[in-house]
Amino acid sequence: MAGALRSTKGLVAVVTGGASGLGRGTAEVLTRAGAKVAILDLPQSKGAEVAKEIGAIFTPASVTSEEEVKAAFDKVRSEYGRLDALVNCAGIAYAFKLYSVNKKKHVELDKIRQTLDVNVVGTFNVIRHGVALMAEHEKDENGQRGVIINTASVAAFDGQTGQSAYSASKGAIVAMTLPLARDFAGDGIRFNTVAPGLMDTPLLSSLPDKVKTFLAQLIPNPSRLGNPQEYGHLVQHIIQNQYMNGETIRFDGALRMPA
Repeated sequence: MAGALRSTKGLVAVVTGGASGLGRGTAEVLTRAGAKVAILDLPQSKGAEVAKEIGAIFTPASVTSEEEVKAAFDKVRSEYGRLDALVNCAGIAYAFKLYSVNKKKHVELDKIRQTLDVNVVGTFNVIRHGVALMAEHEKDENGQRGVIINTASVAAFDGQTGQSAYSASKGAIVAMTLPLARDFAGDGIRFNTVAPGLMDTPLLSSLPDKVKTFLAQLIPNPSRLGNPQEYGHLVQHIIQNQYMNGETIRFDGALRMPA
């Protein structure tokens, strides 16, 4: 029925970067809600262990590999027969200036290239295979086949010192959202993006408590780091709410990062 929230029970979802952080939080939320989840993460990750723990399957792949991503979605097709939701959480973050005036030294070009390759090209690579699998099943009564949710960052808007390449990569995620939603509107596939702020992921959890306390105080309300499962619940709502399309949602407790 148009206007009703879609049930996630029995829904098939792929979560990239699902072995840790936001991806794991999302995979846990979706499996508890009755979805069938495939965790797509690096072969050397804890993906197999996490999948066994939460009742999902593991489809090992680097998001930048054509062959590995294709094989991952072939496994989803073989195991589940369809795809209803794709959540892209895989990504990397390096902090660097392009050039050090004091040291008279350039950053390695490969660091810039790798950031864009994983965060941007990797996202496109996964999307193209995800769309192909979604398109194999018929539209539902509302003319929908599925939804793809990408992960940007508040760095797309409030980039910090040393985040030029990272901010550019996340800005690209934001910029692709509307044109992708338009490209696949007739096919019944929605596209949305979430731009999280300071989240309690492995990257931040490794920081000293003093630093984490300082970062939490930057967040107006609530003054704490975000929880990966809170991110997962937002993803779940986007999946369920079929009127949500072509949007980027800041998920940051009203944080606006200072210069």
